[in-house]
Amino acid sequence: MVEKVELQGQVFALILRHELSVEGVNFFTTSDNPFQLGILQHRQGTEIKPHIHRDSTRTIKSVQEVLHIEYGKVEANFYNQRGEKIGSSILNTGDTILLMSGGHGFRILEEAKILEIKQGPYYGVKEDKKCLDVT
Repeated sequence: MVEKVELQGQVFALILRHELSVEGVNFFTTSDNPFQLGILQHRQGTEIKPHIHRDSTRTIKSVQEVLHIEYGKVEANFYNQRGEKIGSSILNTGDTILLMSGGHGFRILEEAKILEIKQGPYYGVKEDKKCLDVT
């Protein structure tokens, strides 16, 4: 299952639940999104031809990140630019979330191991993050 966290047409996050099953190559983001998220699910014997990725210059204006819950239980909270909470979702073992816009925070409900992937380089908290005064 794919869930969207959105408000008034703005997508804050996409959540891919661990039980999601698709066949072949499926991307869940639009081609103009700065971060692409998809699932490649193939039958035994499928071959993906050896390849390289061509160098390409891209301009990225917004940083997005993907979190994959290796194990545990995490509450994800979503905020607009003013720090107003617009929603929350519980993420479980095997779930993956793409954080696309707005603000977010997390509460670890059960011990968790989380894999994070985002555009780099990472310059540290002071350079890369602006904390919200949440309501």
